[in-house]
Amino acid sequence: MLRHLAMTAVAATIAATGASAETLRYATARDVYGLDPHAVTDSFTNIFTHHIYEPLVRYNADLKVEPALATSWEVIEPTRVRFKLREGVKFQGGQDFGADDVQVSLMRAVDPKSPLRGNLPGLKAVEIVDDLTVDLILEGPTPLLNNYLTNIFIMDKGWLEEHNAVAPIDASQGEEGYTTNNANGTGPFKLESRRPDALNVLVNYEGWWDTPQHNLTRIEHTPIGSDATRVAALLSGEIDLIEPAPLQDADRIDGTEGVHMLQNPGLRSIMMGINMGDELVDGNVEGNPLKDLKVRQAMYHAINMDLIRDRIMRGKSRVTGSLIAPEVKGFTEAMDERLPYDPEKSKALLAEAGYPEGFAFNLNCPNDRYVNDEGICQAMAAMLAQGGFQPRLVTEPRQMHFQKVDNHQVDVFMLGWATLPMLDGFSVLSAMLATPGGEYGTFTPKGYSNPKVDELTHAVATEIDEEKRLAMMQEALMLAKADIPWLPLHQQPLSWAARDSVEIPQAADDLVRLWYAKITK
Repeated sequence: MLRHLAMTAVAATIAATGASAETLRYATARDVYGLDPHAVTDSFTNIFTHHIYEPLVRYNADLKVEPALATSWEVIEPTRVRFKLREGVKFQGGQDFGADDVQVSLMRAVDPKSPLRGNLPGLKAVEIVDDLTVDLILEGPTPLLNNYLTNIFIMDKGWLEEHNAVAPIDASQGEEGYTTNNANGTGPFKLESRRPDALNVLVNYEGWWDTPQHNLTRIEHTPIGSDATRVAALLSGEIDLIEPAPLQDADRIDGTEGVHMLQNPGLRSIMMGINMGDELVDGNVEGNPLKDLKVRQAMYHAINMDLIRDRIMRGKSRVTGSLIAPEVKGFTEAMDERLPYDPEKSKALLAEAGYPEGFAFNLNCPNDRYVNDEGICQAMAAMLAQGGFQPRLVTEPRQMHFQKVDNHQVDVFMLGWATLPMLDGFSVLSAMLATPGGEYGTFTPKGYSNPKVDELTHAVATEIDEEKRLAMMQEALMLAKADIPWLPLHQQPLSWAARDSVEIPQAADDLVRLWYAKITK
């Protein structure tokens, strides 16, 4: 009955909006956090807002950096980079784009209260040279500056001021403002309407400065949390593109006339973070056994990732010992080696650490964020129990899960990381392994700190010599690997499905860029 009602709602929405040949009806497992491009680090929300807002430079379909709102850039001195801005660009509300918009947007993104501040480390100030020229003032040489900038979108200064929205908000903490449900960008699509958790409608922005490679006039984005309902909507013709497509339905989708799967290797590494603070969040022993390396090694030995790959992931995932994918700069084969699956070794290590009967802790996972996330965690909970632990599985919607992660209210927790927007191992070092402070360590597990990793991370941030930089990055990643603050699982596969009339490139970062999509007759 619930499935029937959900399908009826989807059909009614589509009928009411009058889909045409150039309308792309797009369904995902969840809604965006909102439309403020600086309010969250969530990559799904950021790529959706990228249809409305634009950065100074962007990734193309091949993940190469190219000009966007900036046409050129020049290193004036190691800590000053000058950007020439594109002339004649207008925001969707009719305002002219210029240097003051860049200044207020970049400083809004790096404000101490902004959750996005870690995505543009080292920016001290933005100086206006003239109406179409800005200088970015940096704390030191920044070899990944353009990679960072691909994910920092430009907003209109006057519009922000008019709506009392210059100060940033943090959507992951439930904060909202005018920019949550309203938008005014320079991108290929503009917002027509938004009904949170129901329907987001974008329409083609005819005043876009670029030459469209898409032929869409309208995008209707419908969040459909149920895998079965999402697949049924695609197969019935009510939806044109779904992401993700459940792996267990891949054969059925490919076997249905008029639709097909889009599957490729992905960059997103799935891992479990481990609380190394002084106390467990919810345990049954004094102190925190997870601070002991032997206990973390025991946890590693208890997990059978080959079985999870074969049974839960239908053979489509890539088991890994690394926190970054092979395609990401900084990867080495040595990083990819895993501790072997050995539940008896797990029990022995627990006994050596003083916990022969194990101990209780919460295993926190989202149930609507990653491919088969809940199924993976159910399997891991059983494996950890067989390895001598007493895990208590907690699965929740992503917003509840990540609020707990952000506030360190978790003991062992799932996180996925695709090294965006950098596509570089420094992403993991700076955000997930560095001791928290400033823009560093935003997602570092509580209690983890390795001074040598910090030293190398800060050196990597400003090293211009590529060979030296790569060597330091690899050394830091290997040091952290030995500490096991994170237990790596796998790189999840890309899994979308579409009607045969939809043409869309599938990049390894798993981000849906509909400005490259076409609907054919």
